[in-house]
Amino acid sequence: MMVTDPIADFLTRIRNAQLAGHRIVEIPASNLKKRITEILYEQGYILKYKFEDDTKQGLIKIALKYDPQTKQPAIRSLERVSRPGLRQYAKPAEIKRVINGLGVAIVSTSKGVLTDKQAKAQNVGGEVLCYIY
Repeated sequence: MMVTDPIADFLTRIRNAQLAGHRIVEIPASNLKKRITEILYEQGYILKYKFEDDTKQGLIKIALKYDPQTKQPAIRSLERVSRPGLRQYAKPAEIKRVINGLGVAIVSTSKGVLTDKQAKAQNVGGEVLCYIY
């Protein structure tokens, strides 16, 4: 099966796994998806992750994080911003804060894939990939 938007597929797989209450989700790997996974981990949205090589493109295994009391997923919303049909670019000053800075915007810049705060700190704009909170 050919996926036209691999990042939307990545976000949807995480969303679906959380709705189904899975502990681990497996996603076909790419360098961009690996970097987004690292950001999710750094921001504390997932427990841990592992990059596995197989015969094709490799796999990303993500251990999802839930609240111990309420069993609610740590990620409340994964929202694709820029899509293949309509790319969304922003200058450093234009990058929106997600829920007053509580959420994270992931931006693909010339200095790599960064969070909104990192992009602003380094004064680089780029393609706004997604919002997470």
